[in-house]
Amino acid sequence: MHLGKRLAAIVLTCGLSAGLVGCGFHLKGTNPSSAPVAYSVMNLALPANTDDLQEKLAIYLGATGVQLSNSPNAYVLRVLDYTPRRLELNGKLVETLLRLSVTFRIEDAQGHPITEPRTVIATRSYQYDIETVNTDDQEQVFLKQVLIDDIAQQIARQISSNRLPLANTDSSAPAK
Repeated sequence: MHLGKRLAAIVLTCGLSAGLVGCGFHLKGTNPSSAPVAYSVMNLALPANTDDLQEKLAIYLGATGVQLSNSPNAYVLRVLDYTPRRLELNGKLVETLLRLSVTFRIEDAQGHPITEPRTVIATRSYQYDIETVNTDDQEQVFLKQVLIDDIAQQIARQISSNRLPLANTDSSAPAK
């Protein structure tokens, strides 16, 4: 009887595992080879006052196998535009919409674009009662960090999965 329970547990485990594999499930790992070879050594070039984004990018790019370096041969992840926005809708409750838009591209060591500029956007909103203003400040600070984290993850995923369109370097194309 003990053997029957053990056999049932093994069959159930194998059946569930086969079901997960069959539906396409796989664990997301941190494989150092997941970053394209061309972008495996990179330097960050961000505008002033974006230290939080630079810190998060260092963490997430490092986890995907990108080595950050100031080497003269390193590719450059250049942030072209960093635009935080805050919109308020007033009523009985105040609803605040926070949006962060970041445009970036990858350049070679000489500053020539390798990829087309890509914009990623993160948005969060929250509501608060006008009588509890201190809650607004605390929630806004927290959500700004969430937005920065989200943007850094999006950029790292796009670089590691090589989903960035290459820059048009065709010199025979007519000028516009």
